[in-house]
Amino acid sequence: MKKKVTVRIPKAIIFIVALFFIIIIGRLSYVSLSSSIDGINLKEFADNRNTKSETIYAKRGNIYDKFGDALASTVNSYKVIAYLDSNRTTNSSNPKHVVDKEKTAKALNEVLGIDYDWAIERLSKDAYQVEFGSKGKGINESDKNKLEEMDLPGIDFVSSIKRTYNMGSFASYIIGYAKIKNEEENAEIIGELGLESYYNEELSGVDGKTTYQTDAYGYTLPSAEVITEDAVDGDDIYLTIDSNIQMFAETLVSNLKKEYEMKWMIFSVMDAKTGAIVASSTYPNFDPNDLNTITSYMNPLVSTQYEPGSTMKIFSWASSIEAGLYDGTKRFESGQIKVADVTIKDFNKQGWGKISYDTGFAYSSNVAATNLALELGVDKLTDYYKNLGFGKKTGIELANEVNGKINFQYKSELATAAFGQGITVTPIQMLQALTALTNDGTVLKPYIVDKIVNDKDEVVYDGTRTEVAKVYSKETMDYMKKLMHNVVYDGLDSSKNWQPKKTTIIGKTGTAQIASPEGGYLTGGNDYVRSFAGIFPEEKPQYIVYIAAQQINTGASSIAKEFTSAIDKMVSYLGIEEKDNEIEEKIVNLNNYISLEVITTVEELKNKKLNVYVLGTGKYIINQYPLKNTSVSEYGKVFLVSNNTDYIMEDITGWSLNEVMTYTSLLGIELVTNGYGYVTSQSIPAGTPITSGISLNVTLSK
Repeated sequence: MKKKVTVRIPKAIIFIVALFFIIIIGRLSYVSLSSSIDGINLKEFADNRNTKSETIYAKRGNIYDKFGDALASTVNSYKVIAYLDSNRTTNSSNPKHVVDKEKTAKALNEVLGIDYDWAIERLSKDAYQVEFGSKGKGINESDKNKLEEMDLPGIDFVSSIKRTYNMGSFASYIIGYAKIKNEEENAEIIGELGLESYYNEELSGVDGKTTYQTDAYGYTLPSAEVITEDAVDGDDIYLTIDSNIQMFAETLVSNLKKEYEMKWMIFSVMDAKTGAIVASSTYPNFDPNDLNTITSYMNPLVSTQYEPGSTMKIFSWASSIEAGLYDGTKRFESGQIKVADVTIKDFNKQGWGKISYDTGFAYSSNVAATNLALELGVDKLTDYYKNLGFGKKTGIELANEVNGKINFQYKSELATAAFGQGITVTPIQMLQALTALTNDGTVLKPYIVDKIVNDKDEVVYDGTRTEVAKVYSKETMDYMKKLMHNVVYDGLDSSKNWQPKKTTIIGKTGTAQIASPEGGYLTGGNDYVRSFAGIFPEEKPQYIVYIAAQQINTGASSIAKEFTSAIDKMVSYLGIEEKDNEIEEKIVNLNNYISLEVITTVEELKNKKLNVYVLGTGKYIINQYPLKNTSVSEYGKVFLVSNNTDYIMEDITGWSLNEVMTYTSLLGIELVTNGYGYVTSQSIPAGTPITSGISLNVTLSK
């Protein structure tokens, strides 16, 4: 019989084991009864482990011109890759890697413009596969098909999407650009400039998603329910841009940029009765398909602020008229005027003697503008400028619009503000203010979006005429339009350069100094902003045009030449020609006639169908106007001064004010004018000898 053995377990061990089991049971109870452990929601954690979601990306909306032609759209895109590893090929008759490097490199060069030598270098790498930089990305369907037809073993394509701009740099700052947020994920497209940025939310739409259950290995469960939330495609945006007129504008800017250096330029066209932007071309511009071409992210139309110069006289004159302070026949001494401690001068410094305020507008007199502003006062002129929209954003549908600045307080600041110095504006503000002239004094808000259409083909936004403020009366605007006619047709010779051949245009030129960062103004020969604000046709205005260029290394006449060509093209396209153009106006280039005999020179010029006026009875010519190398239209006037001062007064009835001014300047006599337009009466009868100290009074009428 075996002896019974009793094993005694220490109480301490029994206590420790019991405590361990109590802790385990407590933890299990806590896990079973709690909704979260260590900050983790257990239910959500379990669901997420078994639930998978995939995003259904919405299609980005397109941007169209007013006729429905796509300017920006989303298309399939491809990235080309080349497999180099020979282990991919298991059947030599059907190779899966690049076999012929030279043939492949040549094809990539011909179709995609990839450098041949660089392509050879890439294809010679010890790698499984290679790509080909920026030129190997964003390939369109056509180029992909061309490469596929060339039977190039080892060449493959990775599909993606891209934003494409069908007309390149066409209206680039208006449209802007958008790009894929993450190229590796081939996912969301984000607008970063222009309308693409301003309307990014509307163009993007709303992404959808597909949700389904998976097993532990990530495979879809056979009985799982698939829940799909469909994407809502982005809205389509239709602009007010007329692509034909935009092309004329693009050509104008391009032609001037090819010939001349400049800091920036803008040419814009607006519907005179609605405020819709019909065209707007700028330099610099860029190709949204190649973002490396961007040199500035600021749209000159809304983001450039500058001193406008004499185009601002349109509004200082109009404000004086509206305030009841203006007398167009009243005469003032032109040349220069002292205001506080500042001397203000006309552009020719010596002025034109005593002239009327109507004539002062035609000749762009700073002294006249100063007199009118001092009479108006700071508060009144400021109010008119503000009501026109200067000093604040217009609210056009474009990003990065700036305010400009019209703060002036002292008399000298008031004076310069009247002729567009010491204040800053933007081109879009100038266009907005000019709508007062074509709408009987009511300012219209500019806009560039004609309509927005959603994915159900419903119009969710309609762009339309919006009245901002009634600033001037119809009578004031009618008077101003007459003065602006006088600028282009009866003003200085330089202003006449802005006359198109196929329509009548009214307008105002501007040449503004550029403020120096160190104070004062820059003094270089091209340190100006040259501009022109115009309206056509004169009788029934349909379009407002504004052109401006900073530091362009040419005079206004070169800009005017391209401008009038663009206007004539627009007029022909729009079918609103006003003049018979079956016979083109012939131009005569003048030579140097000084020191030549009067008789033979007069005969030569008359044979060229020019109207010749000889001053004096001398045998030889000592002066001429216009000067040599000047172009004159057939039947234009040419003045020859002879070496004898026996001057006889001509019949100047029907002459323009500028012609009369030239004539009296050559005679050396004083001119007094009344009215504007063409001469209807003269104080010195034709045939009267001209004596020293005599004064000629003329009355002019349109």
